[in-house]
Amino acid sequence: MSNGPARRPLTTRSAGWANALARALVGSTITPNQISVISILFALVGAALLIYWPTPPGFVLAALCVQLRLLCNLLDGMVAIEGGKQSPLGALYNEFPDRIADSLFLIALGHAAGHGWLGWLMALLAALTAYIRVTGGSLGLAQDFRGPQAKPHRMAVMTAALLIGAVESWLRGSVWTLLGASVLIAAGTVLTCVLRSRAIAVQLRERG
Repeated sequence: MSNGPARRPLTTRSAGWANALARALVGSTITPNQISVISILFALVGAALLIYWPTPPGFVLAALCVQLRLLCNLLDGMVAIEGGKQSPLGALYNEFPDRIADSLFLIALGHAAGHGWLGWLMALLAALTAYIRVTGGSLGLAQDFRGPQAKPHRMAVMTAALLIGAVESWLRGSVWTLLGASVLIAAGTVLTCVLRSRAIAVQLRERG
């Protein structure tokens, strides 16, 4: 995994349940990199549910997959750093599976909302936020994880939209909640890109 300064600040790292799970994984043969790859599997299942079974039960199960993906994202870092199981390839596994999982979920959300192009746009913008963050790190700056639509925020919006959308689809047969969430994610991610880029520019000017 990445080093300390490049880790996303998460309050859930201090939760008792998270530490208990991490300790159990540290004592197993499972590696942090394997946990990162498992997050892609949850994203694949969630995306398939949204594309091939866009029904209330499918939406609920997809929301569960989103949360399981985030759980993997939490535990891989805890097992690697707090558990002392870092590897030379950890930095790659910290980034690449996230980009794949993001794209799978967001593209599928756009399709479930009835606008496939919007899903591709969200995926592109999500990758751009990560690119800007990593670019700042490559310039010697602290990596900027700010929102308003960083990864945890996007996944929170998506989870809420899927659960509410399941009720809407069941009662009315429509998916306006999913469309609204997609627009919110896209617009918020654009703003996130702008804010991160401006922050990098300010720091570079100050550094001279």
